[in-house]
Amino acid sequence: MIPGADEYGVDVTFAPTEVERLLSVGPDDVAAADELSYCRNVFVPLTTACRYTCTYCTYYDPPGEAELMTPREIRETVRRGAEAGCTEALFTFGDDPDDRYTAIHDQLAELGHDSIHSYLREACEIALDEGLLPHANPGDQTREQMAQVADLNASMGVMLETTADVQAHDGPRAKNPGQRLHTIETAGELGVPFTTGILVGIGEDWTDRAESLLAIRELHERYGHVQEVIVQPVAENDRWRGGTPDTGTLRRAVAMARDCLPESVSVQVPPNLAPAAEVTDCGIDDLGGVSPVTVDHINPEYEWPALQELQRVAESAGVPLRERLPVYDRYATDEWLSERVRAAIDAPTTAGERFRAVLARGENPTPT
Repeated sequence: MIPGADEYGVDVTFAPTEVERLLSVGPDDVAAADELSYCRNVFVPLTTACRYTCTYCTYYDPPGEAELMTPREIRETVRRGAEAGCTEALFTFGDDPDDRYTAIHDQLAELGHDSIHSYLREACEIALDEGLLPHANPGDQTREQMAQVADLNASMGVMLETTADVQAHDGPRAKNPGQRLHTIETAGELGVPFTTGILVGIGEDWTDRAESLLAIRELHERYGHVQEVIVQPVAENDRWRGGTPDTGTLRRAVAMARDCLPESVSVQVPPNLAPAAEVTDCGIDDLGGVSPVTVDHINPEYEWPALQELQRVAESAGVPLRERLPVYDRYATDEWLSERVRAAIDAPTTAGERFRAVLARGENPTPT
Protein backbone atom coordinates (compact mmCIF):
# COMPACT_ATOMS: atom_id res chain seq x y z
CA MET A 1 0.00 0.00 0.00
CA ILE A 2 1.35 3.41 -1.00
CA PRO A 3 1.67 5.64 2.09
CA GLY A 4 -1.10 8.24 2.19
CA ALA A 5 -3.07 6.81 -0.74
CA ASP A 6 -6.13 6.05 1.39
CA GLU A 7 -5.88 9.40 3.17
CA TYR A 8 -6.07 11.27 -0.13
CA GLY A 9 -8.50 8.93 -1.85
CA VAL A 10 -6.07 7.76 -4.53
CA ASP A 11 -6.90 4.35 -5.96
CA VAL A 12 -3.74 3.07 -7.63
CA THR A 13 -3.18 -0.66 -7.81
CA PHE A 14 -0.97 -2.98 -9.82
CA ALA A 15 -0.19 -6.66 -9.69
CA PRO A 16 3.01 -7.92 -8.03
CA THR A 17 3.80 -9.62 -11.33
CA GLU A 18 3.96 -6.19 -13.00
CA VAL A 19 6.51 -5.05 -10.45
CA GLU A 20 8.56 -8.22 -10.89
CA ARG A 21 8.55 -7.89 -14.67
CA LEU A 22 9.67 -4.26 -14.49
CA LEU A 23 12.48 -5.19 -12.09
CA SER A 24 13.90 -7.45 -14.80
CA VAL A 25 14.17 -4.63 -17.37
CA GLY A 26 17.58 -3.26 -18.30
CA PRO A 27 19.10 -1.00 -20.97
CA ASP A 28 19.31 -3.84 -23.48
CA ASP A 29 15.52 -4.25 -23.34
CA VAL A 30 14.68 -0.77 -24.69
CA ALA A 31 15.46 1.13 -27.88
CA ALA A 32 16.97 4.57 -28.36
CA ALA A 33 14.64 7.37 -29.42
CA ASP A 34 14.57 8.73 -32.97
CA GLU A 35 15.18 12.30 -31.77
CA LEU A 36 15.88 14.41 -28.69
CA SER A 37 13.98 17.54 -27.71
CA TYR A 38 14.53 20.44 -25.35
CA CYS A 39 12.80 23.67 -24.31
CA ARG A 40 14.23 27.16 -23.80
CA ASN A 41 13.01 28.49 -20.48
CA VAL A 42 13.52 31.21 -17.94
CA PHE A 43 13.50 30.10 -14.30
CA VAL A 44 11.24 32.18 -12.05
CA PRO A 45 11.55 31.18 -8.34
CA LEU A 46 8.43 32.92 -7.02
CA THR A 47 9.40 32.26 -3.41
CA THR A 48 11.94 30.17 -1.53
CA ALA A 49 9.48 29.48 1.29
CA CYS A 50 8.38 25.86 1.68
CA ARG A 51 6.51 23.96 4.33
CA TYR A 52 8.77 20.92 3.75
CA THR A 53 12.34 20.44 4.96
CA CYS A 54 13.63 17.62 2.75
CA THR A 55 17.24 16.80 3.56
CA TYR A 56 18.39 16.83 -0.09
CA CYS A 57 16.87 20.19 -1.06
CA THR A 58 18.78 23.49 -1.20
CA TYR A 59 15.85 25.42 -2.68
CA TYR A 60 13.96 26.29 0.48
CA ASP A 61 15.03 28.98 2.94
CA PRO A 62 13.94 28.97 6.60
CA PRO A 63 11.48 31.54 7.96
CA GLY A 64 13.12 34.94 8.20
CA GLU A 65 15.34 34.23 5.21
CA ALA A 66 12.81 33.22 2.55
CA GLU A 67 12.12 35.72 -0.22
CA LEU A 68 9.18 36.59 -2.45
CA MET A 69 9.78 37.97 -5.93
CA THR A 70 8.02 41.25 -6.59
CA PRO A 71 5.84 41.78 -9.68
CA ARG A 72 8.54 44.07 -11.05
CA GLU A 73 11.22 41.39 -10.60
CA ILE A 74 8.97 38.82 -12.27
CA ARG A 75 8.35 41.08 -15.24
CA GLU A 76 12.03 41.92 -15.64
CA THR A 77 13.00 38.24 -15.50
CA VAL A 78 10.43 36.98 -17.99
CA ARG A 79 11.12 39.91 -20.31
CA ARG A 80 14.80 38.96 -20.42
CA GLY A 81 13.74 35.41 -21.20
CA ALA A 82 11.50 36.48 -24.05
CA GLU A 83 14.24 38.70 -25.47
CA ALA A 84 16.62 35.72 -25.38
CA GLY A 85 14.20 33.60 -27.43
CA CYS A 86 12.75 31.50 -24.60
CA THR A 87 9.22 30.13 -24.80
CA GLU A 88 8.66 28.94 -21.22
CA ALA A 89 8.36 30.75 -17.91
CA LEU A 90 9.09 28.04 -15.34
CA PHE A 91 7.45 29.10 -12.08
CA THR A 92 8.61 27.29 -8.97
CA PHE A 93 8.06 27.76 -5.28
CA GLY A 94 8.13 25.59 -2.22
CA ASP A 95 4.84 24.03 -1.30
CA ASP A 96 2.38 26.43 0.35
CA PRO A 97 4.31 28.42 2.96
CA ASP A 98 3.02 27.39 6.38
CA ASP A 99 2.31 29.61 9.38
CA ARG A 100 6.03 29.94 10.19
CA TYR A 101 6.52 32.20 7.16
CA THR A 102 4.81 35.28 8.56
CA ALA A 103 6.92 37.66 6.47
CA ILE A 104 5.90 35.93 3.23
CA HIS A 105 2.22 36.05 4.16
CA ASP A 106 2.60 39.73 5.08
CA GLN A 107 4.20 40.46 1.69
CA LEU A 108 1.42 38.64 -0.12
CA ALA A 109 -1.17 40.67 1.75
CA GLU A 110 0.62 43.91 0.89
CA LEU A 111 0.44 42.88 -2.78
CA GLY A 112 -3.30 42.23 -2.46
CA HIS A 113 -3.17 38.44 -2.31
CA ASP A 114 -4.46 36.00 0.27
CA SER A 115 -2.48 33.00 -1.00
CA ILE A 116 0.60 32.07 -3.00
CA HIS A 117 -1.64 30.59 -5.71
CA SER A 118 -3.45 33.88 -6.12
CA TYR A 119 -0.08 35.52 -6.61
CA LEU A 120 0.97 32.77 -9.03
CA ARG A 121 -2.01 33.68 -11.19
CA GLU A 122 -0.79 37.28 -11.40
CA ALA A 123 2.71 36.03 -12.24
CA CYS A 124 1.35 33.85 -15.05
CA GLU A 125 -0.53 36.85 -16.46
CA ILE A 126 2.73 38.81 -16.47
CA ALA A 127 4.51 36.01 -18.32
CA LEU A 128 1.80 35.80 -20.98
CA ASP A 129 1.84 39.57 -21.38
CA GLU A 130 5.61 39.47 -21.93
CA GLY A 131 5.45 36.67 -24.49
CA LEU A 132 6.18 33.47 -22.57
CA LEU A 133 4.05 30.39 -21.89
CA PRO A 134 3.79 29.61 -18.16
CA HIS A 135 4.68 26.20 -16.77
CA ALA A 136 4.04 26.20 -13.02
CA ASN A 137 5.53 23.63 -10.68
CA PRO A 138 4.18 24.63 -7.27
CA GLY A 139 4.30 21.30 -5.46
CA ASP A 140 1.27 19.65 -3.88
CA GLN A 141 -2.01 21.31 -4.76
CA THR A 142 -5.65 20.93 -3.93
CA ARG A 143 -8.19 20.90 -6.74
CA GLU A 144 -9.18 24.47 -5.88
CA GLN A 145 -5.58 25.69 -6.00
CA MET A 146 -4.81 24.05 -9.33
CA ALA A 147 -8.05 25.24 -10.90
CA GLN A 148 -7.15 28.77 -9.84
CA VAL A 149 -4.15 28.85 -12.19
CA ALA A 150 -4.59 26.01 -14.70
CA ASP A 151 -6.15 28.12 -17.46
CA LEU A 152 -3.07 30.38 -17.57
CA ASN A 153 -0.59 27.51 -17.87
CA ALA A 154 0.46 25.69 -21.01
CA SER A 155 1.40 22.78 -18.75
CA MET A 156 2.07 22.15 -15.08
CA GLY A 157 4.03 19.67 -13.02
CA VAL A 158 5.12 18.16 -9.75
CA MET A 159 7.73 15.49 -9.12
CA LEU A 160 6.25 12.38 -7.55
CA GLU A 161 9.82 11.57 -6.43
CA THR A 162 8.87 8.22 -4.88
CA THR A 163 5.92 6.30 -3.54
CA ALA A 164 8.12 5.08 -0.67
CA ASP A 165 8.25 6.43 2.85
CA VAL A 166 11.91 7.55 2.95
CA GLN A 167 13.97 9.09 5.71
CA ALA A 168 14.93 11.99 3.44
CA HIS A 169 11.33 13.20 3.81
CA ASP A 170 11.28 12.85 7.58
CA GLY A 171 10.18 15.63 9.90
CA PRO A 172 7.00 17.30 11.14
CA ARG A 173 6.27 18.51 7.59
CA ALA A 174 7.17 15.39 5.62
CA LYS A 175 6.05 14.88 2.03
CA ASN A 176 3.24 12.39 1.59
CA PRO A 177 3.34 10.10 -1.49
CA GLY A 178 -0.45 9.86 -1.48
CA GLN A 179 -0.76 13.63 -1.59
CA ARG A 180 1.68 13.80 -4.51
CA LEU A 181 -0.32 11.20 -6.42
CA HIS A 182 -3.49 13.13 -5.62
CA THR A 183 -1.98 16.24 -7.22
CA ILE A 184 -1.12 14.26 -10.36
CA GLU A 185 -4.63 12.81 -10.43
CA THR A 186 -6.17 16.26 -9.97
CA ALA A 187 -4.28 17.48 -13.03
CA GLY A 188 -5.80 14.63 -14.99
CA GLU A 189 -9.30 15.46 -13.79
CA LEU A 190 -8.79 19.10 -14.83
CA GLY A 191 -7.27 18.18 -18.19
CA VAL A 192 -3.88 19.78 -17.53
CA PRO A 193 -0.88 18.54 -19.58
CA PHE A 194 1.44 17.40 -16.84
CA THR A 195 5.09 16.68 -16.07
CA THR A 196 6.14 14.43 -13.21
CA GLY A 197 9.02 12.14 -12.40
CA ILE A 198 11.03 10.08 -9.96
CA LEU A 199 14.00 11.13 -7.86
CA VAL A 200 16.64 8.41 -7.74
CA GLY A 201 18.87 7.90 -4.73
CA ILE A 202 16.98 9.37 -1.75
CA GLY A 203 16.64 6.06 0.10
CA GLU A 204 14.18 4.19 -2.12
CA ASP A 205 14.96 0.72 -3.48
CA TRP A 206 14.36 -0.82 -6.90
CA THR A 207 10.91 -2.08 -5.97
CA ASP A 208 9.97 1.46 -4.88
CA ARG A 209 11.16 2.80 -8.24
CA ALA A 210 9.13 0.23 -10.14
CA GLU A 211 6.01 0.96 -8.07
CA SER A 212 6.44 4.71 -8.55
CA LEU A 213 6.61 4.34 -12.33
CA LEU A 214 3.63 1.98 -12.37
CA ALA A 215 1.60 4.45 -10.29
CA ILE A 216 2.36 7.24 -12.77
CA ARG A 217 1.44 4.95 -15.67
CA GLU A 218 -1.89 4.02 -14.12
CA LEU A 219 -2.89 7.66 -13.59
CA HIS A 220 -1.87 8.49 -17.16
CA GLU A 221 -3.86 5.59 -18.54
CA ARG A 222 -6.85 6.91 -16.63
CA TYR A 223 -6.62 10.53 -17.84
CA GLY A 224 -4.07 10.67 -20.69
CA HIS A 225 -2.44 13.82 -19.31
CA VAL A 226 1.17 12.93 -18.44
CA GLN A 227 3.33 14.45 -21.16
CA GLU A 228 6.72 13.55 -19.72
CA VAL A 229 8.38 11.71 -16.86
CA ILE A 230 11.72 12.92 -15.53
CA VAL A 231 14.24 10.43 -14.17
CA GLN A 232 16.42 12.61 -11.95
CA PRO A 233 19.35 11.47 -9.83
CA VAL A 234 19.69 13.22 -6.49
CA ALA A 235 22.71 15.53 -6.56
CA GLU A 236 25.29 16.27 -3.89
CA ASN A 237 24.86 19.75 -2.41
CA ASP A 238 25.28 21.72 0.79
CA ARG A 239 22.44 19.80 2.47
CA TRP A 240 22.82 16.36 0.90
CA ARG A 241 25.86 14.22 1.43
CA GLY A 242 24.11 10.93 0.84
CA GLY A 243 25.78 10.32 -2.51
CA THR A 244 24.66 10.48 -6.13
CA PRO A 245 23.54 7.36 -8.04
CA ASP A 246 26.18 5.96 -10.39
CA THR A 247 25.68 5.81 -14.13
CA GLY A 248 24.71 2.14 -14.07
CA THR A 249 21.89 2.85 -11.62
CA LEU A 250 20.66 5.76 -13.73
CA ARG A 251 20.77 3.70 -16.93
CA ARG A 252 18.67 0.96 -15.38
CA ALA A 253 16.16 3.44 -13.91
CA VAL A 254 15.77 5.21 -17.27
CA ALA A 255 15.29 1.90 -19.08
CA MET A 256 12.62 0.89 -16.56
CA ALA A 257 10.80 4.17 -17.13
CA ARG A 258 10.92 3.79 -20.90
CA ASP A 259 9.67 0.22 -20.75
CA CYS A 260 6.93 0.99 -18.23
CA LEU A 261 5.44 4.07 -19.83
CA PRO A 262 3.41 4.36 -23.05
CA GLU A 263 5.44 5.45 -26.06
CA SER A 264 3.50 8.74 -26.13
CA VAL A 265 4.93 9.75 -22.73
CA SER A 266 8.38 11.31 -23.08
CA VAL A 267 11.22 10.28 -20.78
CA GLN A 268 13.66 13.00 -19.74
CA VAL A 269 16.91 13.28 -17.86
CA PRO A 270 18.07 16.76 -16.78
CA PRO A 271 21.42 17.31 -18.54
CA ASN A 272 22.86 19.50 -15.77
CA LEU A 273 22.28 16.75 -13.20
CA ALA A 274 22.85 13.58 -15.19
CA PRO A 275 25.30 12.26 -17.81
CA ALA A 276 22.73 12.54 -20.59
CA ALA A 277 25.04 11.30 -23.33
CA GLU A 278 25.46 8.03 -21.43
CA VAL A 279 21.75 7.23 -21.28
CA THR A 280 20.52 8.14 -24.78
CA ASP A 281 20.47 4.44 -25.69
CA CYS A 282 18.18 3.77 -22.70
CA GLY A 283 15.16 5.45 -24.27
CA ILE A 284 15.24 9.12 -23.27
CA ASP A 285 13.77 11.45 -25.88
CA ASP A 286 14.01 14.78 -24.05
CA LEU A 287 16.72 16.87 -22.39
CA GLY A 288 14.36 19.13 -20.48
CA GLY A 289 14.22 22.86 -20.10
CA VAL A 290 17.46 24.81 -20.30
CA SER A 291 17.87 28.52 -19.77
CA PRO A 292 20.17 30.99 -21.52
CA VAL A 293 19.14 33.59 -18.92
CA THR A 294 18.79 32.16 -15.40
CA VAL A 295 20.44 29.50 -13.24
CA ASP A 296 18.75 26.33 -12.04
CA HIS A 297 17.50 27.78 -8.76
CA ILE A 298 16.66 24.33 -7.41
CA ASN A 299 20.18 23.04 -8.13
CA PRO A 300 22.27 26.25 -8.31
CA GLU A 301 25.58 24.40 -8.09
CA TYR A 302 24.86 22.67 -11.40
CA GLU A 303 24.92 25.02 -14.37
CA TRP A 304 22.65 24.61 -17.37
CA PRO A 305 24.46 23.20 -20.40
CA ALA A 306 24.82 25.47 -23.41
CA LEU A 307 22.75 24.61 -26.46
CA GLN A 308 25.94 23.45 -28.16
CA GLU A 309 26.35 20.82 -25.45
CA LEU A 310 22.84 19.52 -26.09
CA GLN A 311 23.69 19.37 -29.78
CA ARG A 312 26.76 17.28 -28.96
CA VAL A 313 24.62 14.87 -26.94
CA ALA A 314 22.27 14.48 -29.91
CA GLU A 315 25.18 14.07 -32.33
CA SER A 316 26.75 11.39 -30.15
CA ALA A 317 23.43 9.54 -30.26
CA GLY A 318 23.12 10.09 -34.02
CA VAL A 319 19.68 11.69 -33.80
CA PRO A 320 18.18 15.14 -34.51
CA LEU A 321 17.84 17.74 -31.75
CA ARG A 322 14.72 19.88 -31.89
CA GLU A 323 13.21 22.61 -29.79
CA ARG A 324 9.78 22.19 -28.22
CA LEU A 325 7.33 24.32 -26.25
CA PRO A 326 6.61 23.72 -22.53
CA VAL A 327 3.49 21.95 -23.74
CA TYR A 328 4.40 18.98 -25.92
CA ASP A 329 3.20 19.11 -29.52
CA ARG A 330 0.65 16.34 -29.01
CA TYR A 331 -1.03 18.43 -26.27
CA ALA A 332 -0.95 21.73 -28.16
CA THR A 333 -4.60 21.37 -29.16
CA ASP A 334 -7.93 22.94 -28.31
CA GLU A 335 -8.77 19.82 -26.31
CA TRP A 336 -5.93 20.42 -23.86
CA LEU A 337 -5.17 24.13 -23.95
CA SER A 338 -7.32 26.90 -22.51
CA GLU A 339 -8.56 29.72 -24.71
CA ARG A 340 -6.06 32.07 -23.06
CA VAL A 341 -3.04 29.90 -23.83
CA ARG A 342 -4.31 29.01 -27.29
CA ALA A 343 -4.76 32.71 -28.03
CA ALA A 344 -1.15 33.38 -27.02
CA ILE A 345 0.10 30.75 -29.45
CA ASP A 346 -2.15 31.96 -32.26
CA ALA A 347 -1.54 35.69 -31.65
CA PRO A 348 -0.16 37.77 -34.56
CA THR A 349 2.72 38.93 -32.37
CA THR A 350 6.44 38.27 -32.20
CA ALA A 351 5.84 35.82 -29.35
CA GLY A 352 3.08 34.02 -31.24
CA GLU A 353 5.29 33.72 -34.28
CA ARG A 354 8.04 32.26 -32.10
CA PHE A 355 5.66 29.70 -30.58
CA ARG A 356 4.35 28.64 -33.98
CA ALA A 357 7.86 28.39 -35.40
CA VAL A 358 8.83 25.98 -32.61
CA LEU A 359 5.74 23.89 -33.29
CA ALA A 360 6.59 23.82 -36.98
CA ARG A 361 10.11 22.60 -36.23
CA GLY A 362 8.58 19.85 -34.17
CA GLU A 363 6.59 18.68 -37.18
CA ASN A 364 9.68 18.80 -39.36
CA PRO A 365 12.74 18.21 -37.15
CA THR A 366 16.00 19.41 -38.62
CA PRO A 367 18.39 16.50 -39.29
CA THR A 368 21.78 16.58 -37.67
